[in-house]
Amino acid sequence: MKKTAILAASALLTLAAPATAQNISNLRIMAPASPGGGWDQTSRAIQSVLQNQGIAKPVQVFNVPGAGGTIGLAQLYNSKGDSNLLMTMGLVMVGAIQTNSSKVDLSRVTPIARLTGEYEVIVVPTGSPYKTLGDLAAAWKANPSLPFAGGSAGGTDHMLVGLFAKSAGVDPRKMNYVPFSGGGETLAAVLGNQVTAAVAGYGEFEAQIKAGKLRALGISAPKAQPGIPVPTMKSQGFNVELANWRGIVAAPGLSSSEKGALVAAMDKLHASKEWKDTLKTRNWTDLYMSGSKFDVFLKLEATRTREVLKDIGLVK
Repeated sequence: MKKTAILAASALLTLAAPATAQNISNLRIMAPASPGGGWDQTSRAIQSVLQNQGIAKPVQVFNVPGAGGTIGLAQLYNSKGDSNLLMTMGLVMVGAIQTNSSKVDLSRVTPIARLTGEYEVIVVPTGSPYKTLGDLAAAWKANPSLPFAGGSAGGTDHMLVGLFAKSAGVDPRKMNYVPFSGGGETLAAVLGNQVTAAVAGYGEFEAQIKAGKLRALGISAPKAQPGIPVPTMKSQGFNVELANWRGIVAAPGLSSSEKGALVAAMDKLHASKEWKDTLKTRNWTDLYMSGSKFDVFLKLEATRTREVLKDIGLVK
């Protein structure tokens, strides 16, 4: 009788054991973009830390580029119930879903965690007459056709210019936004005085700001950032906050224990010294948020992004 009771208790313990160990093996991370970009770099950094810390083994990264990540998103949606598949994504995908009229949106997948982010800065050449964000806003209001350079249409840079326009009293539909495919082209345009101002993540302009070639007028962070001597847009009277964040989602149709195991894995990754060192080395801002908080954030971000893109005139 005792032997039977022991076996029964053992079986119950096995059933009650957390899913972390059994679910985090043969993990695959999709980077829904070409190799070398931000999502790819993030995916491979996650892969390295998960494996080195013994959180998941083995971990494979693969690329599914196209349409702002929405091709990869559709593939993830079609992998319903696959608890060993993750996808790196971010604000760019939130916008691309709407500008590409994607049939699959982020409500169709399983949110896991927001990991990193980078705040945007607005810069002008050092020879520019605009010394402050207020100076630029006043001139822009008087002449809405002043050209602003940034990344692809509908992307984070474009959204920031739209938010700034609205806050500055400029009609976002009348603004003159000049999109470029890469940060190098944006940089060349502003240094060459082809545009009035330019927008990108701080890291894109850091060297030129420190060298005195560019003047940073404002950063889209909620508060002053350590090591970045740029005043926030909010502190200058413009109610604008925006981070080009990156996160992780999983396939739809997972059980609560399967989702819990993946969230726990990301929590462990975030708590590790190796991940903290990775953030420092790559100059990524820690914007960690997991579980139900990230679920709510994604819904709010989708609504806000749609409103911004409607103001700009990119979606109806």
